Amino acid sequence: MNALLTRNLRVFFRDKASVFFSLLSVIIIILMYALFLGDAWSSGSMFKDREGVRTMMDHWIMSGLLAVVSVTSTMGAYGIMVDDKVRKISKDLYSSPITRAGLTGGYILAAFIIGLIMSLVTAAFAIVYIVVRGGAFPALVTLLKTGGLIIINSLSNTAIVLFLVSFVSSSNAFGTASTLMGTLIGFLTGIYMPIGVLPPAVQALIKFVPTSHAAALFRQVLMEQPIRTVFAGAPAEMVEEFSSTMGVTLTAGGQTITALQHLLVLAASAVLFSLLSLWSLSRKKN
Repeated sequence: MNALLTRNLRVFFRDKASVFFSLLSVIIIILMYALFLGDAWSSGSMFKDREGVRTMMDHWIMSGLLAVVSVTSTMGAYGIMVDDKVRKISKDLYSSPITRAGLTGGYILAAFIIGLIMSLVTAAFAIVYIVVRGGAFPALVTLLKTGGLIIINSLSNTAIVLFLVSFVSSSNAFGTASTLMGTLIGFLTGIYMPIGVLPPAVQALIKFVPTSHAAALFRQVLMEQPIRTVFAGAPAEMVEEFSSTMGVTLTAGGQTITALQHLLVLAASAVLFSLLSLWSLSRKKN
């Protein structure tokens, strides 16, 4: 399996177009934020005469990017598996000494590592972006929490995307699925439009998407100090309204979802979709 893992990693990173398109959604989000969304969100009436608003919103957008990058990058990684099926390379691999479980494991592990690497690269970019724009370098505890969230978010998204890709059997279908995923993920995590301004039915749907819980966790960790700075001396109700509107906190049944509950959602989704993926893949073999 190690040889297959190495081969998959080389194939992905050697294909510059694949790497680019796996990051396309991230690039689009950054451009939209830099061109007009950043100014639109930081000019609200609640921010009047308050300092550090743009820095806080920089942390907000970067938190969203960290949540979604492992979705698009693992999708690109699984493109290798689809391409191998289409080109009948998988048949050659099945005839080799490697077991079917080892073959599938090679694809999954490669996707996870790729999602992890691209997330870490995005985190480094986020830190540089924030510091260059006048923000403070994150504290060590913030970096450690962010690293832990990157790992569990990558695990969850690796399993979810595998389940979706297990139903894809052609390059055209995979391309369509990738485009659809890249378009929807920004809305489902409340990046293109804050969750709080969406209709209640859409908000309820978003809370069923594990990546939205990851986005909330990233925001809670990275925005903790910026929120304190911007809303220093402000009523608690104002902070709660902002956090709810911008997806820093999510609610269910009138109660705020805790950090532990967010983590349980991500862990449960990783297990659930891994089992569903195994079922889907084994069904096709039969």
